[in-house]
Amino acid sequence: MNNNKILHKALWYALVIAMIIPFIFPLVWIVSSSFKTQAQIVASPPIWLFVPTLDNYKNVFIDQEFGRFLWNSAVIAVGSTVLSLIIGLPAAYSISRYKQRMIGVFILLARVMPGISFLIPWFILFSKLGMIDTFTSLIASHMMVGLPLIVWIMINYFDNFPHELEEAAQVDGCTLHGAFFRIVLPLAGPGILTASTLSFLFSWNNFMFSLVLSAQNTKTLPIAIFNFVSYAEVGWGNVMAAAVVIIAPAIILTMLFQRYVIKGLTAGAVKG
Repeated sequence: MNNNKILHKALWYALVIAMIIPFIFPLVWIVSSSFKTQAQIVASPPIWLFVPTLDNYKNVFIDQEFGRFLWNSAVIAVGSTVLSLIIGLPAAYSISRYKQRMIGVFILLARVMPGISFLIPWFILFSKLGMIDTFTSLIASHMMVGLPLIVWIMINYFDNFPHELEEAAQVDGCTLHGAFFRIVLPLAGPGILTASTLSFLFSWNNFMFSLVLSAQNTKTLPIAIFNFVSYAEVGWGNVMAAAVVIIAPAIILTMLFQRYVIKGLTAGAVKG
């Protein structure tokens, strides 16, 4: 290997490291701080070598009952994702199969409009119905984010689906619905996995709807962390430990399904 190739390779690695550091550093800071005491977290200059402590996690899960907020977030994220899949998959298939593009554009508008524009109507509606601080209201509001996402990811998948397979199944006696459930959905598995993963993560991290529509019974993780910040004092150790609890599922899901997520997001980008 000549000097020019070595230099180019070194510059390439330096560029990659320079691009990764801004994304990795906050994560390293949060995780390391979650194992520090309050004094170590606010120390200046920063302390990099320390004896780890689990006190912050004990405070979060025992004193602050963080397990309940974790359960609330899981119920809402899973519920909104499952219902969005039940509605979104047939909708995406119909839009793709029968070229109902205007319906797709209408659904996309719900995704591109600022979420806060739905907030006041949602709040008034659920207040009138007496459904504030219920899982139903939060799942329904989170579907405003997950459903359009699922529909548009799956439209790309169904656009590239070989419909000859479906027609062959119908020739063999399968109904249209039977072909959809037995042929189309199993083959669209990677796309469904991508859409459901992204829908779950968007709901898991949602702050705005939960801030307005939840209360003590349905408080989610982002709202619980927000409540750690008070006017008099910020419990940084608790905040960092709670942040790790929120971030962990997102990182695990991304690492497990990164191949499918990238494939799903780029489906239809190149058509031969």
